[in-house]
Amino acid sequence: MSQPDRPQIYLVTPPAFALDPFADRLSALLDGVEVACLRLSLATRDESEIGRAADRLREIAHGRDIPIVVETHFAIAERHGLDGVHLVDAARSIRAARKALGTEAIVGAFCGASRHDGMNAGEAGADYVSFGPVGETTLGSGVVAERDLFAWWSEMIEVPVVAEGAMSLAAVEALAPVTDFFAIGEEIWREDDSLAALKALIAPLG
Repeated sequence: MSQPDRPQIYLVTPPAFALDPFADRLSALLDGVEVACLRLSLATRDESEIGRAADRLREIAHGRDIPIVVETHFAIAERHGLDGVHLVDAARSIRAARKALGTEAIVGAFCGASRHDGMNAGEAGADYVSFGPVGETTLGSGVVAERDLFAWWSEMIEVPVVAEGAMSLAAVEALAPVTDFFAIGEEIWREDDSLAALKALIAPLG
């Protein structure tokens, strides 16, 4: 994932889905909007279920030249031919993931709203750092990643930055000048027409 001239879309799957219907929805969405990367983000710990989803979604993504990463499970990334891993524990697992997956793999790190964690992740070799949530939510600690964090990061740090969590039209508009990617998932999957919802959400990007 390289830094673009304008923010690109980093699509995140729902935490649970029926594979066949979701594969159809995903295919239609990827054909309708340019997406830079896909993240398989299932809540289950059932490795066989994650593996089946990984195989199916890899075919869909790679058929469109889109890299796919899996959240947390870098052994699954290696076993199922995915392009990398999205870690949710800041810098703690980066070196282990890099050792397992090699230098060419995408290794990203979610760092909440912590500049310190982000810097540690970048120094540990993360290909991107993700901050969030960017809006109010009852999930997690409730601490919002403010625009100032993204502005500082974009000015001072070369590692690409991702904005995610509780995304809104206002957040997209405010963060567009200071982020490289918008990670978008449940904001659109809960809508009947996910493609239309995504297009509406990213309208400020032009």
